[in-house]
Amino acid sequence: MKKSRFLAFGALIAALYVALTYLQNALIPGSATWAIQFRASEALCVLALFTPAAIPGLTLGCLLFNISFAGALPLDFLVGSLATLLATAGMYALRKVTVKGYPLLSMALPAITNAFLVGWELTAYIGGGFWLNAFYVAIGEAAVLLTLGTALYYVLNKNKPLKQFLA
Repeated sequence: MKKSRFLAFGALIAALYVALTYLQNALIPGSATWAIQFRASEALCVLALFTPAAIPGLTLGCLLFNISFAGALPLDFLVGSLATLLATAGMYALRKVTVKGYPLLSMALPAITNAFLVGWELTAYIGGGFWLNAFYVAIGEAAVLLTLGTALYYVLNKNKPLKQFLA
């Protein structure tokens, strides 16, 4: 039963990530696919603080969107998914490290991993200098995690039945 629940949560999270990213890209074209992006679905990384099923779920969701989106760069299939895998695994591992009850380091991990990996990928594809690309990616990731991600974290953290359901 536990394995089935883990797989179901992971699949649900992957589907939610893909659906939210496509919806955002339909409503605001390009906002979820360029160097400076505010991919709202990245706020779902917060789920890694509550359930390990978010790690493969978000990684798969990122991979599925990048593979199915015509504008995605081929290297992004691997690099973007690897950045998500590393970020969410790190978030889960560091979920108990907090600053005044807030998992600041965990919330920063997606910005850090994506800055380096996706920043490198963008430099390889479009040039512009690694540090500039890394900065742009980090800004977008940090903005999502520190706004939408923080709101989601507090909603989940304060709702004991929902928190137990995810565990």
